[in-house]
Amino acid sequence: MDSSASTNKALKKIRFSELEPSHSGDIISALDRSGFEICTPVQAGTIPLLCSHKDVTVEAVTGSGKTLAFVVPLVEILRRSTSYPPKPHQVMGVILSPTRELSTQIYKVAQPFVSTLKNVKSVLIVGGRDAKYDMKTIEEEGCNILIGTPGRLAVIMERMEFLDFRNLEILILDEADRLLDMGFGKQVNYILSRLPKQRRTGLFSATQTQAVQDLAKAGLRNPFQVKATAKSKSDSSQQPTDSKTPSGLHLEYMKREADEKSSQLVDLLIKNKKNKLIVYFMTCACVDYWGLVLSKIPTLKSISFIPIHGNMKQNAREKAIASFTEASSGVLLCTDVAARGLDIPGIDYIVQFDPPQDPDVFIHRVGRTARLGRKGRSIVFLTPKEKLYVGLMRVRGVPLQKGKCSENASNVIPIIRSAAMEDRAVLEKGLKAFVSFVRAYKEHHCEHIFKWKELEIGKLAMGYGLLKFPKMPEVKQDRLSCEGFTPVEGIDIDDIKFKDKVREKQRQQRIQARKEKQQEEKGKRNPKKAVVVASADSNNASRKRKLTGKQRQTIQTAEDEEELARDSRLLKQRRKGKITEDEFERRTGMI
Repeated sequence: MDSSASTNKALKKIRFSELEPSHSGDIISALDRSGFEICTPVQAGTIPLLCSHKDVTVEAVTGSGKTLAFVVPLVEILRRSTSYPPKPHQVMGVILSPTRELSTQIYKVAQPFVSTLKNVKSVLIVGGRDAKYDMKTIEEEGCNILIGTPGRLAVIMERMEFLDFRNLEILILDEADRLLDMGFGKQVNYILSRLPKQRRTGLFSATQTQAVQDLAKAGLRNPFQVKATAKSKSDSSQQPTDSKTPSGLHLEYMKREADEKSSQLVDLLIKNKKNKLIVYFMTCACVDYWGLVLSKIPTLKSISFIPIHGNMKQNAREKAIASFTEASSGVLLCTDVAARGLDIPGIDYIVQFDPPQDPDVFIHRVGRTARLGRKGRSIVFLTPKEKLYVGLMRVRGVPLQKGKCSENASNVIPIIRSAAMEDRAVLEKGLKAFVSFVRAYKEHHCEHIFKWKELEIGKLAMGYGLLKFPKMPEVKQDRLSCEGFTPVEGIDIDDIKFKDKVREKQRQQRIQARKEKQQEEKGKRNPKKAVVVASADSNNASRKRKLTGKQRQTIQTAEDEEELARDSRLLKQRRKGKITEDEFERRTGMI
């Protein structure tokens, strides 16, 4: 069944106190204290259905108020339950979400409403800490509402068999498409198998993929469909169309060569010093690198840069989010770990330095701004060869307008290169970021647009401010051209030191140990054999000088193929986990 919230203009004016079935006075008071009076379309379309014991599948633009759309009915359903108030280990409600950050946010939003229930305890269950900590908390304090990620919740359910799910009233799956995309399908199915079929289920998502539809068929009974979209005009000549992005969001794209993107980014940041921005990158290594580099550019000294990505420890991620949330201005540099669910107030601008691998993530990224009817801006950087992405987004309900490039943007590549020559940390992070981006680009979901063999890696390396071009097996195998890259002359990369004296001392110790090992190996060799080899090498060099150009080219090609085969073997070993990333980079001469 379909309840299309987007087509009913009256929904925008409905107050929570006017919804049917009516809410308890405690809930209305909690809503008033939190500043909520008027329902958003998705709230007005969803809350009455869940409170009437209907299953729902909800498709709504990000930032439309989905969290409140399931928190309020969950609390009301529990209040009206025949099992209320519950026993300490009697679980009556479960909320699943794909990330720790989103689960934490849902937990915080829910607390003012859960606190209106007597003897009801909600517990946050996420990874990043020992499961024994959660188990001890549940055992000692009890739990009636579980909010968390599927992986950790499945572990808790498996280990704590005394938890009673027989009277479970409601299950919520938030960001359901992401739950499945992140590989949580097995855990979700296990959790569903442990829960009673006589329950209410709400499935919330910004996009209804086939996997989500299949999950709805398996876990919901005759669900009502709620769809809340925004009306948007892609240009003045076209009729308004259903958009999957907030109506107050102005979407742009900037077309620039790969070696010009960094300068355009810096120019944009300078012009938005007093604003609050999120800048998205493709990989964790890219976030680390640009976080370091941007902080070293003199014109950006007054801006606070806060990095966050999936390889950071959980407490560091939480501190970064808290710091950025409290700030009145600044820049959050991140990967897609911050693309969904995070409701950080006051975001003015979303900048996508790298388009996401998965085009479905685009709308989640830009949805961090223009939330709940507010205004916001977004821009995505594209190279000329990626221009078809604009059409793809428009087909997907994301109308992109052409943004203006700054013709007066200062060239920051010399500044980045100077920073790399002064500190080896910049040099090494730049190489790792570049390599990680190239590998991620090769795995892009829209390979018909982001064509691997057309990637202009020379210009890309210049844009990253690299001093030299790294040796990459992937590049050699596909014979990609390095045209557009100019290495820095007159500098020995090995002579560049870490500014951090401790790291530099460790590096020198490794270099010395390597030299001693090489000398030790030479000493073990047969001296007579060494003389013969040296003589043979001398004769070979002499013969090589007498070879024709074609003969030398043949020999060089054979040597290149031998090196390529060796690098390919190392690449396979890295993928299988037989050698570490650092060992792979060292043995291929990348760093």
